[in-house]
Amino acid sequence: MASAKNFKLVLLVGFVLFLSVWFVVGLTSPVAGTSASAVSETLLIEGYGKDDNYVGSETCKACHESQFNDVAQTTHGKLGELPDWKNKVVGCESCHGPGKEHVDGGGDKTKIKIFKEMDAKAVSESCLACHAGKENHNNFRRGEHWRNNVGCTDCHSAHGSKFGDFKAGSITNIGDAAAQRPNLANRAMLKSNEPQLCIGCHTETKAQFSKPFHHKVLEGQMSCSDCHNPHGGFESKQTRATFGADNACVRCHTNKQGPFVFEHAPLTLEGCSACHTPHGASNPKMLKRNSVRQLCLECHSSITEQLAPDTPSFHNQAVVRYQNCTICHVAIHGSNTNKDFFR
Repeated sequence: MASAKNFKLVLLVGFVLFLSVWFVVGLTSPVAGTSASAVSETLLIEGYGKDDNYVGSETCKACHESQFNDVAQTTHGKLGELPDWKNKVVGCESCHGPGKEHVDGGGDKTKIKIFKEMDAKAVSESCLACHAGKENHNNFRRGEHWRNNVGCTDCHSAHGSKFGDFKAGSITNIGDAAAQRPNLANRAMLKSNEPQLCIGCHTETKAQFSKPFHHKVLEGQMSCSDCHNPHGGFESKQTRATFGADNACVRCHTNKQGPFVFEHAPLTLEGCSACHTPHGASNPKMLKRNSVRQLCLECHSSITEQLAPDTPSFHNQAVVRYQNCTICHVAIHGSNTNKDFFR
C-alpha cells in the first residue's frame, strides 16, 4: 500500500517537473506560426555573423560620441523603437557590421566597415540591404547614378543632415512661402538641399535654369525630384515617366494629358521633349526653336512627308499669316474634335 502511494507521489512530482520544463521551453522557443529559421534571421544580418559579435551602439559612443548623438536624432537612430525592428540589429552596427573585433583590436579600422574607404557600388549595396524593395529605390541598379559609380553616400549622410534649414536655390527666393520643402534634407538625410545637391554635378542644367524661360527650380518653387527619380528608373534621364506618357510633365500640365481622339504623334511617341527643352530655353514656352514655324517644319516638310504630312500649297511660308502654325492649329497637343488640331 505504501509502495503504491510512493509510486503515485513520484508520478505527481515527475508530472510537475515536466510541466515546468515545458513552460520554460515554451517561453524561449519560436512563437506559434514562426519557424526557427525566421527567428534566427532576426538575430543575424547576412555577412555580419552571429549576434554575440555585436557590442551595441553605447560601446561605439565611447569613441564616436558626436556621430552617436547625430544618428540618435535621425530615423536610423530611432529604428529600435519600431515594432518591425524588434530583435534585429539596429544602431551603428546595422550599417558598419559587428564591432567586437574592432573594439578588441583597439579600434582596428580593418575590422569594421568604413564607408569612406569603400567603392560607391559597395556602399550602395549596403544601403540596399534594407532599402531595396521600396518603390522609390527598386530601380537604383538600372539608373544613371549606379552606372556612373555615384553611390548613396554621395548624396545622403547616414548620420543625418546638417543642412535641412537651408533655403532652396542659388539665387534669392521670391519669398519664404516659395521655398521648396526647406526641411527635405533632414527627412531624407541629404548632404544638402535641392537643388544645390543636384547642380553640384549637373552644372549644365543650372545654366539652363538661368535662361529667360525656365522652370522655377532655382527660385524654390519646384525641385529636381518633382520630375526626376534620383534612385533610378527605366528612362535615360531618370524622369518620373513611362513610355509616351510624360507623367512628369502632366502632373502639372494636366490640360495637355491624353489620350485624345486625334493624337499628335511626336507627343505620343517622343513626349514633351520632342518640342520643348524642359529645364530652360531662350525661346518662349521653352521651345527648341525660336519660332513655331521652324519647329513644325522639322517634321512637316517634303523631306519627311512619309512621316508627317507636308504643308499644303496654299501655306505660303513667305506670307506672315501662315508663319505661325498655332494660330489655326490651336490644339497642337491633341484634339478630341478635329484631326488637324483646329479649334
